[in-house]
Amino acid sequence: MPSSQLETRNQKFEADLKELAQDIVERAMRGGATAAECVIREGDEFSTLVRLGQVEILKESGSKAIGVRVFQGKRAANTYSSDFSREGLDRMLKGALELAKITSEDPFGGIPEPSQLGSLSGNLNLYSPDVYSLPGEERISYARRAEKAAIDFDPRIKNSDGGSFDAATGHKILANSHGFVGEYQRSYCSIAAVPIAQDDNGAMQRDYWFSVARSLSRLDSPERVGKVAAERTLRRLGARKVKTVQVPVVFDPLVATSILDHIFEGVNGDSVYRGASFLAGKLGEKIAGERVTVIDDGTIPGGFGTSPFDGEGIPTRRTIVIENGVLKSYLLNTYTAKKLGLATTGNASRSLAGTPGIGPGNYFLQPGTKTPQKILSEIKEGLYVTEFLGQGVNLVTGDYSRGASGLWISGGELAYPVEEITVAGNLKEIFLNISDIGNDLEFRGPTACPTIRVEGLTVGGE
Repeated sequence: MPSSQLETRNQKFEADLKELAQDIVERAMRGGATAAECVIREGDEFSTLVRLGQVEILKESGSKAIGVRVFQGKRAANTYSSDFSREGLDRMLKGALELAKITSEDPFGGIPEPSQLGSLSGNLNLYSPDVYSLPGEERISYARRAEKAAIDFDPRIKNSDGGSFDAATGHKILANSHGFVGEYQRSYCSIAAVPIAQDDNGAMQRDYWFSVARSLSRLDSPERVGKVAAERTLRRLGARKVKTVQVPVVFDPLVATSILDHIFEGVNGDSVYRGASFLAGKLGEKIAGERVTVIDDGTIPGGFGTSPFDGEGIPTRRTIVIENGVLKSYLLNTYTAKKLGLATTGNASRSLAGTPGIGPGNYFLQPGTKTPQKILSEIKEGLYVTEFLGQGVNLVTGDYSRGASGLWISGGELAYPVEEITVAGNLKEIFLNISDIGNDLEFRGPTACPTIRVEGLTVGGE
């Protein structure tokens, strides 16, 4: 089919879905709902995993589903379906209207006010059709090339957990009874490699590396991904234990995002109003080191957390969560904002069923000016963490203890790998003791963090 005809067909299909979403809302209102909203999601996914050159997983799928949320006064109910037949849609809608009659009332329920609704204008660069531009065999070749580059890098790479290539596109439509109708498309693709190295004593280590982007043209080459994966794996060979000591700890960017995740959980309006967060009641107070500024921004073009509107139809925005160590804002949807007597920050997230939750936009720690190498050079003895194992975080008290592995810092340099250790402290102290922040911020998902240095943590070993 010529591209012009395909584009016309896709536009008609999208228009049909928008009309369907509006029709479901109108039918809900005619059926007795006092407010209603409808979400439609459809998309395609491709995934392949190659291990030792042989294809182990090859998956290609498409999906389409619809969900409706209805209110009858302060009572609400949700239903969803993947059956788009007239009968299937009738059953979905009837079920929601009947359930809404018997659910408990909630005075804080409801959809946003009309004045709150809207969508960012302009091209946010969320979708690129080139993620599906490769023939199937070339997609497999990307995975195979990444694995091969890792294995060929060094003879100590003896095995592999595989190379992979993934691609996906998605389309979301949201309509509600206040007349809001919004839609957007997203795409992403990724390459990864997970090599396994073995030393002379037979001890094995594995690590990984990956590249992810909205567009195929922005991915690193498979050879680059495989090389970095091999380097990260080889540096773990010969890992040893260390004695228990209190030293500066440097977090690699991939693990530093976990610290940001804990802040997110602490400022999540749902945790705050339930009193399940150690940051509840701390607005306006100093909770972190002066260099710490945390921002949530759902408006960055091309960002993995970018969207023109949130899960309730409210335009996304830029919110300063922490500024120079001071807690400035929680992250809220309409419901939690009402509970706390505050305004929504446009962070509603939702699936097809259930009430909206809270999710990040592009959520990040503002980078500093030092290179990671400079941060390391200023540490006589310390730990560079490259991996965390398990959980061990209490968000109510802030107590923190996690299994870890990484590299020991000695004389300002990475000296040798370490494993079977724990990193312990308290989140309140960890945030306050962030003493240095690197300049290496890079988004590989909605949450991103540069290298950070934290003082006074206990590294538990022998």
